Amino acid sequence: MDDMHENAGTPSAGDRKDAHLALAADALSRSGISAGFERVRLEHCALPECSLADIDITTSCLGRPVEAPLFIGSMTGGTAHADAINAVLADTAEATGIALAVGSQRASIESGRSQAVLRQRAPSVPLIGNLGGVQLAAPGGIDLACRAVVDIGADAIFIHLNPLQEAVQPEGETDWRGVLDAIETLVGVLEVPVMVKEVGAGIGPDVAQRLFDAGVHAVDIAGLGGTNWTRIEAARREDAALFEPFLDWGLPTVDALRAVRSACPNARLIASGGVENGLDAAKALWLGAALVSMAGPVLRVLTGDGRGAPDGAAAVHVIERWKSQLRLALFLTGAPDLPSFAGKPGHVGGPYQRAIGAQNR
Repeated sequence: MDDMHENAGTPSAGDRKDAHLALAADALSRSGISAGFERVRLEHCALPECSLADIDITTSCLGRPVEAPLFIGSMTGGTAHADAINAVLADTAEATGIALAVGSQRASIESGRSQAVLRQRAPSVPLIGNLGGVQLAAPGGIDLACRAVVDIGADAIFIHLNPLQEAVQPEGETDWRGVLDAIETLVGVLEVPVMVKEVGAGIGPDVAQRLFDAGVHAVDIAGLGGTNWTRIEAARREDAALFEPFLDWGLPTVDALRAVRSACPNARLIASGGVENGLDAAKALWLGAALVSMAGPVLRVLTGDGRGAPDGAAAVHVIERWKSQLRLALFLTGAPDLPSFAGKPGHVGGPYQRAIGAQNR
C-alpha cells in the first residue's frame, strides 16, 4: 500500500487523506492484474528432517533484531484519524516484533505536529520515516527529510516514488525533475539509511540500478497487484475515463522482483504489492527479497471500511498468522531457517522446470 501523498497547502488535504483510507479499504482499490505469486511454486519436501516448532524466521532489520522478515508498510499520516491508526500500528509492531514504516510525514512536520509518540510506543523495533520524492526535490526538501527522521527517532527513511498516482490525483504534482539528485544528496547528509519505494506500479531494473548507484540502502519494488492508487485517485475525479487505459499500468510484483534481482544480484530488496498471506511472503523471500511489506491486509482488518476505530488485536492476529504461514512454508521445503530456505528448489510459471532458490532470478 502506498504512502499517502502530502499537500499541506491544500485546504482539503485532511479530507483527502481520510478519503484515501476509505477508498483503500474498498474492493475498487484492488488491481485488475495479479501480482504473480500464483506462478511461483516451491518444491514440496516429503522428508523435511526438521521440527515445525523449531523453524527460525528471525532476522535483523536496520541493525535491530526482528521476529520475522516482515514489516508493516506505509499507510497514512497527516490527520487525527491517521494519527490514531499510526499509534495502533506502532503498538502492533512492538507486540509482534516487526518493523513499522509510517506514511508520509510532510503534513505533520509542516504543521508542527510531532509524531514522537510512535517511537515511545515502539521502542525496540525498526521505525522507518517517509517523504515523497517530489517533496524531497522541492526547496527545503532535504531539511524536511532530516526533520522527519529526528521527529520519530527513525532508523531509516523511505522516499516514495509515485509519478502515476500524482498524475492521476486531482491535486497531484507532476514535475519530477531533480528527484534522483535530491535522493543522492540526502544519502550524503543523513545519518540513517535512505531507502526508496514505489507505491504499487513497480520499480524496474534500470531505475533500481540508478538508485543503488546513488547510494540508497534498499529498494522496495512495490509492484502492481495489490492496492491500486491509480484506481483510487481516478475514483475521485469527474474525468476518470481519461485515465481508464492506465488503471493497471505498471510492473507486477513477481516480474519486478525477478528483474531487479537479476540486474542487481547483491542489492537489498524489499517486496510489496499483492502479498496476501505468509506463503506469498515466503515466495517473495525465495525470489530474493530481504524483507516483505504488509499494508493492505493489515489496513483491512485494522479499520474495516477505513473509517472505523483501529482494532489493534485484529492487526496482531493477522501478522501472527502470516508468521505461522511463513514457518510452515519453510518447514514444507525442508528449511529450518531463512538462510537455508534461499537455496531450496522451486519454479516460476509455465511447465515445471526446477530451479534452486535465488538462482531462478
